[in-house]
Amino acid sequence: MRVLVVEDEQVLADAVATGLRRDSMAVDVVYDGDAALERIAVNDYDVVVLDRDLPLVHGDDVCRHIVHSGLSTRVLMLTAAGDVADRVEGLTLGADDYLAKPFAFPELIARIRALGRRAVPALPPVLERAGIRVDPSRREVMRDGRLVPLSPKEFAVLEVLMRANGAAVSSEQLLEKAWDENADPFTNVVRVTVMTLRRKLGEPPVVVTVPGAGYRIP
Repeated sequence: MRVLVVEDEQVLADAVATGLRRDSMAVDVVYDGDAALERIAVNDYDVVVLDRDLPLVHGDDVCRHIVHSGLSTRVLMLTAAGDVADRVEGLTLGADDYLAKPFAFPELIARIRALGRRAVPALPPVLERAGIRVDPSRREVMRDGRLVPLSPKEFAVLEVLMRANGAAVSSEQLLEKAWDENADPFTNVVRVTVMTLRRKLGEPPVVVTVPGAGYRIP
């Protein structure tokens, strides 16, 4: 899952990003609304965690842009303005969810993952295919009843492949969904991660290479 954190309090923004990355999410961070619009124009985000009171471009205007552009990106407003009127206003703008500061970090993760499941078609909270069971909320992977320990990046790649529902996912798409914008597109990091993922999942292999197209789980 790829997430954009938009928050002008840099310490808070970086702390949120660090926590989400530990939960196997690919996270980009910006500190003002103008930079947020630039990132949204070039990257495909599943969820934007958006502060309302932003410099340069207000968070409300960023939210309006996402909604009016017809993007599938979900918006979670994360702000100190947390009374009922503020929540109603934020949701009326088109935000999908609203969380007031201060907040419990496990709740933030749960809300982001819930928003990420609101794809078309909607995805179940637990993904199952080819004897693999992936529970994103617990960051738990089972194969034929056996617990498979994965690194955050291996988990992220597996989650993207499982969400593809049998379709091939290119290396470029994996890089976009499982790594942030600082990833070097010319490295072999995707191939190496897929190799280690295959090894940990065991025999027979479930991640299949599709020549010229990428990888899939049949």
